[in-house]
Amino acid sequence: MTKRAGLAALFALCAVTTACATRPPTPTDASTTAFVLERDLVGASVARGEFRAITGTRRAFTVELNGTWDGNVLTLVEDFAYEDGERDRKTWRLTRTAPGRFTGTREDVVGEAAGFVDGAVFRLEYDVILPSEDGRGRKVRFRDVLALNADGDVLNNATIGWFGLRVGSVSLVIERQD
Repeated sequence: MTKRAGLAALFALCAVTTACATRPPTPTDASTTAFVLERDLVGASVARGEFRAITGTRRAFTVELNGTWDGNVLTLVEDFAYEDGERDRKTWRLTRTAPGRFTGTREDVVGEAAGFVDGAVFRLEYDVILPSEDGRGRKVRFRDVLALNADGDVLNNATIGWFGLRVGSVSLVIERQD
């Protein structure tokens, strides 16, 4: 192995190790009020946010949310409207499995999502197949962190990873409508 190839391999290993060790983001301006999934996402809300990729791609969107709680399952219907005119609907079903612990499903989630209360935030981790130009799609890992801000809105910051590397992020603010 040449010295140059060895340095490239070392750099790649450091990048992967650093990306894997990075803790998912914690929303800024969060209040100290504990996030309670079955309280804070029930009812009508509107979210505004943006997807950002390491390639420079940015995609703004608005989501109308409607959450219902049946005592064990939060059903959250999300109607997306992207600034380029595309529309989409996704429905989360998050089931409480223990105090502060949830599993979840959604149309595009691979397997089950894992959700848990972590101090004043709620963390949700899941895999999604994102569409790609070759038509096969690309499986990525989302790590969402939700928290209440001082105004009572929900801040949702997510990192998107692919093979341990951070490749994008999503940030949005969810405002209650009722």
